[in-house]
Amino acid sequence: MMSLKACSKRAHDLSRHEAGAQGFTLLEGMIAAMVLSIGLLAMSGMQTIAMVHNLDANELSRATALASDMMERIQFNRRNAVSYNGIDTQNAANCTTINSGTQAQAKGDCLLWDSLVKGSKYENIKGTVAVSVNFIAPAVLSQRNVTVTISWMGSMKSDNSVKRSRSVTLNRVVAPE
Repeated sequence: MMSLKACSKRAHDLSRHEAGAQGFTLLEGMIAAMVLSIGLLAMSGMQTIAMVHNLDANELSRATALASDMMERIQFNRRNAVSYNGIDTQNAANCTTINSGTQAQAKGDCLLWDSLVKGSKYENIKGTVAVSVNFIAPAVLSQRNVTVTISWMGSMKSDNSVKRSRSVTLNRVVAPE
């Protein structure tokens, strides 16, 4: 059995341990919750910004692919590059100036590219091709400067928010084989 003195010493040790016990107060808990909520709000704001930039990057990638597609078509048919000059997907007479008898490949390329550009579903999209009619120096190389441009109204945030004009332009010097 324990003596009375040992029992009171044990009770005294327990009360001293409880009095010196460290823990969270209500104020500390509220401060921690506030810091956590500010951090979560900042993360949600960054998520919104990341989604907007992801949408912009997606639009830009698709437009660049469209422009690159036409540039590759012209490069493949580079002997007849000048026949691609003046392509404008917003012009109702687009592709009609290309002679299907002598330039069947250029006419087909124009019609296909026109449908791809219009099928992209971008707002107010326009694709143009400009090929220099005169050779660039030195003329003996028969090189032409080719410019393919895609322009559209890109979204800033979402479908119902502010729109801004966007464009992609690719330039290349093309020479026949």
